[in-house]
Amino acid sequence: MDTQHLSGYLCHPAQRYTLRRLTLAEGRARGVQVIEVMTEGGLQLDILPDAGLDIGQARYRGVNVTYISKNGYDSPAAISSHETEFLRTFPGGMLYTCGLRSTGGAHRDGDEWHPLHGRYHSLQADEVAAYVEDGVIIIRGVIRETALFGHCLEVRRTIRIPVEGADVTVEDTLTNLAFAPEEYALLYHCNFGWPLLCRDAELLLPEGRRTTPRTSFAATGLGRECTFSAPVPGEEERVFFHEDMPRTTTLRNRLLDIGMTMTWSDNLPILAQWRSMASGDYVLGLEPTNCYIMGRKQERENGTLPVLQPGKSVRTRIDFHFDHA
Repeated sequence: MDTQHLSGYLCHPAQRYTLRRLTLAEGRARGVQVIEVMTEGGLQLDILPDAGLDIGQARYRGVNVTYISKNGYDSPAAISSHETEFLRTFPGGMLYTCGLRSTGGAHRDGDEWHPLHGRYHSLQADEVAAYVEDGVIIIRGVIRETALFGHCLEVRRTIRIPVEGADVTVEDTLTNLAFAPEEYALLYHCNFGWPLLCRDAELLLPEGRRTTPRTSFAATGLGRECTFSAPVPGEEERVFFHEDMPRTTTLRNRLLDIGMTMTWSDNLPILAQWRSMASGDYVLGLEPTNCYIMGRKQERENGTLPVLQPGKSVRTRIDFHFDHA
């Protein structure tokens, strides 16, 4: 309906979309700030300023599409103080950003300790703005990872969500504000769960890709990485690296008539796929990245840790589109 005709029906913008800030009031998530978004196209999102403007729970047409771990949301204090407690604080969610200086296992690199998957998700956003402009919900913020006598990395994140649609665009500009070159690692940990993910789901990956299993157990699943089983008690996770492919993938569930397509920028050349069919930890992670999730030290030794020169920036983008399967 065009604007001229819509104006007679519309009494308040809340009839078209929701954009509001909430603070959770109980349990281990007490104090967590949430920017709640709902669109005419049936998309509902929690955006988390206390966790680098990552995206928590998401629903499409009332159906949960994301994986939420046993932990659920945790308070900002808990996330920032338990750097070695990733397994006890990782919430899942549609987007959990890893980096900015390491991804992969916790380890020591010289005199410096790097927690599992880095510190980004524990960083609170500054200069947060949430508004609607030309039919698009826009959320912006600045996230900085710094150290005295050390690094100064800044991410300027912009999230765009059309009011009429079911699309999300996440654009990051990462800048090295220090006066020395800085190694960096980026992993966009996008997590999908039941009921979108189930034995009726199918992952579509481009033909001709190169797929490498991370472990010998993962290798036993080669050829089955695009289909899913019912939950299996205690089954080990599998991780695959997909390379030499267009930057797109689709997860669809024809029984629910829901599909999700992701596309991402060329400077994230690897798609890591995390596939856990374990009962109670049932999840598919689709993770565009610029490295092999080995940790800062091993990545450097492998020659796969990129460097950002002083004052220079790198821009990344991920798009999510929800539609009929």
